[in-house]
Amino acid sequence: MTQLFTPDGAKISVTAIEAGPCPILQVNAKSIQLGFGATRESRVRKPELGLFKKVNVAPQKFVREVPRDAAKEYKPGEALTLDIFAEGSYVDITGISRGKGFQGGMKRWHWAGGPTTHGHTSHRRVGSIGSSTTPGRVWKGHNMPGHMGDEQVTIQNCKVIKIDAANNILLVQGAVPGPKNTYLVIRTAIKKGAKKAGA
Repeated sequence: MTQLFTPDGAKISVTAIEAGPCPILQVNAKSIQLGFGATRESRVRKPELGLFKKVNVAPQKFVREVPRDAAKEYKPGEALTLDIFAEGSYVDITGISRGKGFQGGMKRWHWAGGPTTHGHTSHRRVGSIGSSTTPGRVWKGHNMPGHMGDEQVTIQNCKVIKIDAANNILLVQGAVPGPKNTYLVIRTAIKKGAKKAGA
């Protein structure tokens, strides 16, 4: 992350994302398959390598299938660039959140905790999780300690602040899921679409 200043002096926190070029590997009726991050042939499986050679594209490390725009024509082997986005538009960004290991209920689910006065020994414990009568069991989905993070997360309506087409850098306002050097899927925002700022 870094920061930018607007002409009126306001500071904006932004995340710099290397976005593209993403070669098109397959074109289906409702979706297209994209790749990102060239890698060595020895790093991919033979069936995938055959697909890359078929469309004359270097092996890609990150491959995902995304919905296509029915109004546009796509050809395998072509590459999508930052031209599909515009400054001031909004995007949805999907990634894998940071893994935080095994965590207790207070950190994972924001429990208030037990009393901290004299005589109490249950400060951060789970406590009672069921009933001895009806239903006599623990309900499914009960918030419990366990593995936290490392889940697919989508941040909606991230504003595109600046586009550096020469270096394939996209600057979006705010933070995005995952640690540094993680892979993300960026789509035009579903709720705000290609709507410009202030429109």
